[in-house]
Amino acid sequence: MKFTFLKKCFFVVSFCGLASTVTLAQNVQITVDAAVNKKKVSPYIYGKNDFLDKPAQFYKDAGLRFSRLNGGNNASAYNWQAKLAVHPDWYNNVYAADWDAPAQNITNNFPDMQGMFAFQLLGRVASNANNNFNDWGYNQAQYWSGVHQNLAGGGTPNTSGGGTALVDGNPELFSKPWPADSSVGILNDWFGANGKGYNKDQFVYWNMDNEVDIWNGTHDWAMPTQLSASAFMDRYIELAKKAKAIYPGIKLCGPVTTSEWQWYKWSNESIYVNGRYYPWIEYFIKRLGDEYKATGIKLVDVLDIHNYPSYNGDDAAALQGHRIYYDTNYDYPGSNGVKTSTGGWDTSLTKQYIFKRVEDWLTEHFGANHGITTGVSEWGTMSSSNPSLESVIYASHLGTFANNGVELFSPWNWSVGMWETLHLFSRYAKDYSVSSTSSLENTVSAYTTVNQAADAMTVIIVNKDMNASRTVTVNLNNFAVENGNFETLQISGLPAAETFVSHTTNALKKNTVNVNSNSFTVTVPALSTTAVLIKTSTLSVDKVSALPGSGGVMIYPNPVNDKLNIKFDSAITEPTQIAIYNIAGQKLKVFTVNSGQELHTLDVSGLSAGSYFLSVKNNSYKKSIPFIIAR
Repeated sequence: MKFTFLKKCFFVVSFCGLASTVTLAQNVQITVDAAVNKKKVSPYIYGKNDFLDKPAQFYKDAGLRFSRLNGGNNASAYNWQAKLAVHPDWYNNVYAADWDAPAQNITNNFPDMQGMFAFQLLGRVASNANNNFNDWGYNQAQYWSGVHQNLAGGGTPNTSGGGTALVDGNPELFSKPWPADSSVGILNDWFGANGKGYNKDQFVYWNMDNEVDIWNGTHDWAMPTQLSASAFMDRYIELAKKAKAIYPGIKLCGPVTTSEWQWYKWSNESIYVNGRYYPWIEYFIKRLGDEYKATGIKLVDVLDIHNYPSYNGDDAAALQGHRIYYDTNYDYPGSNGVKTSTGGWDTSLTKQYIFKRVEDWLTEHFGANHGITTGVSEWGTMSSSNPSLESVIYASHLGTFANNGVELFSPWNWSVGMWETLHLFSRYAKDYSVSSTSSLENTVSAYTTVNQAADAMTVIIVNKDMNASRTVTVNLNNFAVENGNFETLQISGLPAAETFVSHTTNALKKNTVNVNSNSFTVTVPALSTTAVLIKTSTLSVDKVSALPGSGGVMIYPNPVNDKLNIKFDSAITEPTQIAIYNIAGQKLKVFTVNSGQELHTLDVSGLSAGSYFLSVKNNSYKKSIPFIIAR
């Protein structure tokens, strides 16, 4: 992003113990409110397409919580019985593939991880590896433009290159039909009474195949002519019902669209139903909404898309890529499919906000409170040579997805800088996103999270300015902080080589920031991500604490809406005063719990959303417990 100044002043500052040259630029004001827009952050946005071939401790240290293991295009013709897959990007040759191995790896070594596999909807899968094209005999298995030719099954290569063979191979020789029952049979094989015994709770998310909208390109050996949108939906619904019948707790993720064009367009179809035009994803949602209304069965749980955004090498545009999903004011320069979204070609349609559109479509076709979330199971960065740029782009996506309740995110491309960013967010961000607003949002953003007990907060500041540091003042509302110094962790100035090794050996730069009167100011370098780790002013904020003479005490739920439960571990032996204070120290409610009472329910519906303290005291004990009222 370029900025013009009447005067440019260059000076050297010391930040996080390192000296760097920075440029003066506009200061930024950020307001955090711990009682506004409180949402649970899904741990599965901390994901990746990965076969877990590194040591287990590496992934644990990095904080990887979700691994998509189905292999993308190779999943469409995977035969779990024979453990074979067709590789459509390499002559359609059939090679060994064993999903059992990574599933067992997750079961044995990653108790906190979700593994994502896929069902096959293509209709054919690999049957044998006896009819592969002899790529070694042809050119010692070197890559050339003809690797996409359909040569398995006796094809004749076109030595001029390109994707079309002189004679296509016969798919009957290396593949076989694969109906829905065969596809969902893997569930019984893994989780059934006589199955392999994997923990199904670690394999909740299943792709409904992969990039189904371009099969006539990627899998033309099985589908030379793309089936219609309606015919695909018939296949989808049949298989989804069978999967839900075997595993009711499964989360089906579809339609697994290829990228921006396919969000709106299924092949060359113009989809009209009863005279109304439907973009592809809306039609997908409508068909499943109709099925839900007719049967009561919800056949999609995560509206899953792929996104490989195009910026034509424009770094400044790439730094705004996180705005594609929800920002109704963002003109995405790579917009194409959206221009077809009303049935024609309207060049004025450039604003994507694809997940905002999805949420509106879901509400229209399923009704309110449908419980269907969103996810991105493949995504690509620019894959540039600047790790700091890649890190900040990724950080902006993680923060945006946390703020908006996106359920899963697993990039396909992985660049230097992304392990560092994943580690910072997954290991140091808290469980609930809350409101953060910036005076210069598109240049410096903040993503703030708090823990369930509302006693700890992480403010992550992302500076997308490619040239200048920014001085940022953060004001904290509805979160009482004792004046003092708090730790900061920062990613900036990354070298070209990978720096992340482990939780303790990495590129995080540690420093402190001074918080005074619920405010702090920090200078963040260009292309940097800085986490500020803050705790409330209460010295001890355990949910359960020792209460001399009266057992332990805890409050729940926290955050609370209307009724706050105050529970003592055992009957108290003397009158105990309970009081509620706001963060300004004003006493709002007070009552006495008499001897013998173990549980008291307090109505807090008359109090506004925000942070409060519950005071518990008797003759021998005094404690203050923070809690949040969220509306």
